[in-house]
Amino acid sequence: MKLLHIDSAATGAGSVTRELTSAIVARWQDAVPGLKVSYRDLDSAPLPHLTGPVLAKVDQAVAEAGEQALTQFLDSDVIVIGAPMYNFSVPSTLKAWIDRVAVAGRTFRYTENGPEGLAKGKRVVIASGRGGLYGDDSPADFQEAYLRQVFGFLGVTDIEFVRAEGVAYSPQHRADALAGAKAAIREPLREAA
Repeated sequence: MKLLHIDSAATGAGSVTRELTSAIVARWQDAVPGLKVSYRDLDSAPLPHLTGPVLAKVDQAVAEAGEQALTQFLDSDVIVIGAPMYNFSVPSTLKAWIDRVAVAGRTFRYTENGPEGLAKGKRVVIASGRGGLYGDDSPADFQEAYLRQVFGFLGVTDIEFVRAEGVAYSPQHRADALAGAKAAIREPLREAA
């Protein structure tokens, strides 16, 4: 079984989502013998944003990096993503990665009955960090709603959020939110291996 661990927070070692993704991955490593983990840090090694030249594959190195990101996603059974809320959405580096894995003919296709996701059978676990409190149905949430939509569009139906909210309110809020999020991490099923 292969797990892809992605971090996108720009805040380094003090990141809430980096702490959560580490805890989630550790839980998987403890529960699934022989788990192969690959890691991608989108802050320290970002993919270029999608532009005309990137789409045209003008730069061979950029094209190869995009293909590697797509192949890494396709080869993974479980994807653990650290996705902090930045300005009500996801970091632009995470969006740039998503632009590389949402590829017509590879992870989705259009049919006469509408779009069909081709990345079925994967599990996505998203560590969501939020400075404020948004809950499940906030109209200001373009982060979790976007991630649920994009991965659903790709055919992923097993999507889990581990959320720490209100982390910017005070050190105590941060500690409590992290403790609650860590307690909410589900045990991976051994049968999934």
